[in-house]
Amino acid sequence: MQKLLSASFALAMAVPLCATAQSQPNSISIQNLRQEIDAMRQDYETRIKAMEIRLEVAEHAAAVNASAPQVAATSNPSQPSATAETPMSNANAFNPAMSLVLSGLYASTSVDPANYNIAGFQLSKVSGAGPGSRGFNLTESELGFSANIDPWLRGAANISLHSDDSVSVEEAYIQSTSLGNGVTAKAGRFLSGIGYLNSHHSHTWDFVDSPLAYQALLGTQYGDDGIQISWLPPTDQYIELGFELGRGKSFPGSNTGRNGASMSALTLHTGGDVGESHSWRAGVSLLGAQANDLLLDNLNGSGTLVTSAFTGNTKVWIVDGVWKWAPNGNAKQTNFKLQGEYISSARSGQLSYDVTGANTSDGYVANQSGWYLQGVYQFMPEWRLGLRTEQLDAGSPNYGINSTALLGTGYRPSKDSVMLDYNPSEFSRVRLQLSQDRARENQTDNQFFLQYQMSLGAHGAHGY
Repeated sequence: MQKLLSASFALAMAVPLCATAQSQPNSISIQNLRQEIDAMRQDYETRIKAMEIRLEVAEHAAAVNASAPQVAATSNPSQPSATAETPMSNANAFNPAMSLVLSGLYASTSVDPANYNIAGFQLSKVSGAGPGSRGFNLTESELGFSANIDPWLRGAANISLHSDDSVSVEEAYIQSTSLGNGVTAKAGRFLSGIGYLNSHHSHTWDFVDSPLAYQALLGTQYGDDGIQISWLPPTDQYIELGFELGRGKSFPGSNTGRNGASMSALTLHTGGDVGESHSWRAGVSLLGAQANDLLLDNLNGSGTLVTSAFTGNTKVWIVDGVWKWAPNGNAKQTNFKLQGEYISSARSGQLSYDVTGANTSDGYVANQSGWYLQGVYQFMPEWRLGLRTEQLDAGSPNYGINSTALLGTGYRPSKDSVMLDYNPSEFSRVRLQLSQDRARENQTDNQFFLQYQMSLGAHGAHGY
């Protein structure tokens, strides 16, 4: 009996101790659960806040895209791209989208391209005119970055990698996304909206090179540092008005050292759909640029390449038009695009002839023009055939006392090209092009090009 009582007493004493031991971990577990719930609540609120911001950005981007021209519905889906040329919004709206366009070229020419010139035209030393170097070359490859900055702005940059291992900034700008009323603003370095081809990156061109008119009158492609305002009025007819002010550092202008703008541009484009299978766009543009000691190369009367310096003003008018056809608006199987531009340039000022030699200066007035017309037909999926013809008119420039040294002959440079390209996907292209280049007087340059273009990374949409 005594042993039983002792055991009962020990058990009675143990029960409270066990209860105390169990209550302590239970208390700790409840505290941990409360901490986890608080952490989950904070994380949930953070995620909701981020989703609300992304939704606002997406709504603004959708509003911008909704104001874009409807004619873009029949654009060629086979053109490779890796640039952010239109606003993008996705789950990574605030993370930069990255892209890389790799481009290479094999070139064979019957005339040495080292001293390429266009008869009757003063060319900028950095215009890049001509077919480039013979043989295998890495042509302009492009590294691109783009992202939404906040609900009001987006940013983009395109870095060009050249065959001579040099690097240049093709574009680097900020762009508004929510000004409303069809207004968009851009600031920084950008390709001008003049004409049709000018604002398109080189990897979207339908031919290996730009037309002679662009090479001779716009330095291959016109871009500048400045501001751009565009407006899409709320009309049934697609209409886009544009205005630009810039530093004017690019040909046909140059750095003038002024505080104000040395370049201005006005653009007007309109277009629309005709039925389900046809669309069109047409426009007119005016570019004004000032130059100060702009170095220009040209052949003198004896056929010697000389460098002159121009100071003055240049006005460039451009009339452009594009017509596209795709059965029932579906360009996947077959489509056709007809494209053409007329460019007129009026230059006036002072020209210092042969700055390293005679260095004689006098008045200079020149009215010159050029045009091109091209058609590209996708005759079956992945395959396209294109033809382009073009011509320049050097006019009758007045060089003042330098007229005898720079006497013109009235020769009109011209060029004809045919291309065939294979597009296994929208990210890759292989192109063959044959050209007869008659830019140099009394010389026909038979050119053969084999080009590849491959896009890696982000794949933004192209304009019309």
